[in-house]
Amino acid sequence: MTARRPVFELAVQDVAGARIARRTGAARVELCAALGATGGVTPSVGMIEAVAAEGIGVHPLIRCRPGGFVYSREELAVMARDVRAALAAGAAGVVLGALTESGQIDAEAIAVLLDRVDPATEVTFHRAMDVVDDRAAALDVLVESGITRVLTSGGAPRCIDGLDALAAMAVRAGGRIQVMAGGGLRVEDITAVTECGVDAVHLSARRPVVDAGGSGGGTGSYEVTDETTAMAAAAAVRAESAARRAAPRPRGAGPRSSGPGVRH
Repeated sequence: MTARRPVFELAVQDVAGARIARRTGAARVELCAALGATGGVTPSVGMIEAVAAEGIGVHPLIRCRPGGFVYSREELAVMARDVRAALAAGAAGVVLGALTESGQIDAEAIAVLLDRVDPATEVTFHRAMDVVDDRAAALDVLVESGITRVLTSGGAPRCIDGLDALAAMAVRAGGRIQVMAGGGLRVEDITAVTECGVDAVHLSARRPVVDAGGSGGGTGSYEVTDETTAMAAAAAVRAESAARRAAPRPRGAGPRSSGPGVRH
């Protein structure tokens, strides 16, 4: 199998984070609100517009609440509106996910969320993938649903602990869908994770900032994107990509592949 050249995605919460991502050369950003406190929820339309104006592909998280990924009809209707609003605000793609009560991919819910969305729009299925009962079957359902990529740690708390599962998913994907490794990813883990054959790596590179102005009923601190960490992660991904380009190819190998493209 031809080695893929992984790309770098940064999860951010604001314009400053998007500017850091652009300086690192990140392929795109996942834009979230309340990333540390809740695991992320849908950002405001105003934030999507502001980040899209920064000249980097913005993929907002579409998640109406914290908690699990089984949604009511009303919640799905709200998130479907959020998808359309995000794309109208300049988003290049969206990040979403939904499961059935039995722990399987909810293909019907995905269809609702993507109703009236251009099939060429890039869609990432988020880490709901890490709590499904059968990742192999789930991957096949996502392919059939036209999803561009799936974000996963291989079902482990951290990517470095899910290497075998990530490798198995990359093999099963077989170019039909992109596998993006993310979840507790550290800079020092990037080489081992990319060697699994994933198409992309994803991290948030967050650090806490104390709010000197007082808590105002909150926690008195918030999180921002740490540029030093983000730069180091991007450099590690570039180094791995360069190593793959320089590696000798087997005799008779076909053209190199940069991974699958957009939704089909």
